[in-house]
Amino acid sequence: MTIDTNPIDAVLAAARSFLGERLSTNNSVREQHARGEDANPPVLPDAVAFVETTEEVSRLLALCNAHGVAVTPFGAGTSLEGHVVPVKRGISLDLSRMTGILEVNAEDMDCLVEPGVSRHQLNDHLRDQGLFFPVDPGSHCSLGGMVATRASGTNAVLYGTMREATMGLEVVLADGRIIQTGGRARKSSSGYDLTRLFVGSEGTLGVVTKIRLRLQGIPEATTAAVCQFDSLQAAVETVIMTMQAGVRVARIELADADQMRASIAYSKLPYEPMPTLFLEFHGSPSGVREQAEAVEAIAADMGGKGFAWAEDAETRSRLWKARHDAWWAANALYPGCRGITTDVCVPISRLAEAIVGAKELAVAAAQNTCIVGHVGDGNYHVVILFPADDPHGLEKAWALDRQIVAAGLALGGTCTGEHGVGLGKREFLVAEHGEAVLDVMRGLKASLDPKGILNPGKMFPEPV
Repeated sequence: MTIDTNPIDAVLAAARSFLGERLSTNNSVREQHARGEDANPPVLPDAVAFVETTEEVSRLLALCNAHGVAVTPFGAGTSLEGHVVPVKRGISLDLSRMTGILEVNAEDMDCLVEPGVSRHQLNDHLRDQGLFFPVDPGSHCSLGGMVATRASGTNAVLYGTMREATMGLEVVLADGRIIQTGGRARKSSSGYDLTRLFVGSEGTLGVVTKIRLRLQGIPEATTAAVCQFDSLQAAVETVIMTMQAGVRVARIELADADQMRASIAYSKLPYEPMPTLFLEFHGSPSGVREQAEAVEAIAADMGGKGFAWAEDAETRSRLWKARHDAWWAANALYPGCRGITTDVCVPISRLAEAIVGAKELAVAAAQNTCIVGHVGDGNYHVVILFPADDPHGLEKAWALDRQIVAAGLALGGTCTGEHGVGLGKREFLVAEHGEAVLDVMRGLKASLDPKGILNPGKMFPEPV
């Protein structure tokens, strides 16, 4: 029996035969792949593989599987939950060069792309065809990463998340086999829904190399508005009443007073530091007007200060860029601080209790926080800021994070609405799902990746 005494060297030697200089052990390259945008300690991979084809992914995974070498997929590196941290070292599998837009079927409103394509690149490509891809997490993330985390964002309240947008996948399994799931048909009852299994699997079950996406037609009319409130409670109650009334809102986003203070300073917004809703409406001109008037009336009943309209494309773009820059604005508000963020999502009827309660917990903990949220579907983020030079700062921030998550779970919510589990949310899965569900999940993992090489250390709670 031959013992593989140095498996990583064996993998590197064999992989160089087909990757050449695209297999890097350069320290600076490895450092760039040691973490995402999260607060987890970085870990250097042994090497970074810049793959360009499905066949290269297949060959590399087969090699790593044979030698028991860990593989951590890497897209744009924007993860907030430690998904791309290679905790077992091994290979960081960089998919950023797989940027082909392979098909656009305009009549059927679907497309086929590679995982390194960003949503911005896809929408630039689609614009002249009267189509767009609506899932909008805000960051410059890759579509492969969005599939892996089951991402959503500001448009999810109307158009759904990556779960609804993903029609099919090409996936490379741990042993190098290549499978295709789903297809172009708008519905199917044929066999297990493997597409949904891999969407949100965070690179732990397979590596996505092609994605078939559902597209939408660019709406005939679009308008946006901003409404400010004296209290956080009133702003959130407006959201609840709007959703319960069935108003067709494309975006309805919340920023609390602290987040508005940050965004006014960072993005030069012309508003007051008060709890604020950012809204957008899509449809026909008459439909958009009807929707906006309905929400404006609800907001007025809740003490809203009236709608400030953003009807031209340039003003809307500036408004949503400010919303997408909220994370950076919050961090800039407190120089010398770092941040972590929660991702709780609760039933819409419990939203006010959850958000107001989260702010009260932060005040009680004497922590600086900013709250933003895709509140139309019950999802909110508490950005917890702590001094970078405080040796106990991160520990205190995580303590508050745990309180906010526990409160959200008690309201029937989830620990993560869109960021995924990664490293940061593993500890909450037992409380949310129970051991029996986790046993089933572990069984699926063991079936598809028996050697545990794919993104090890993620998703499941660490053994006690």
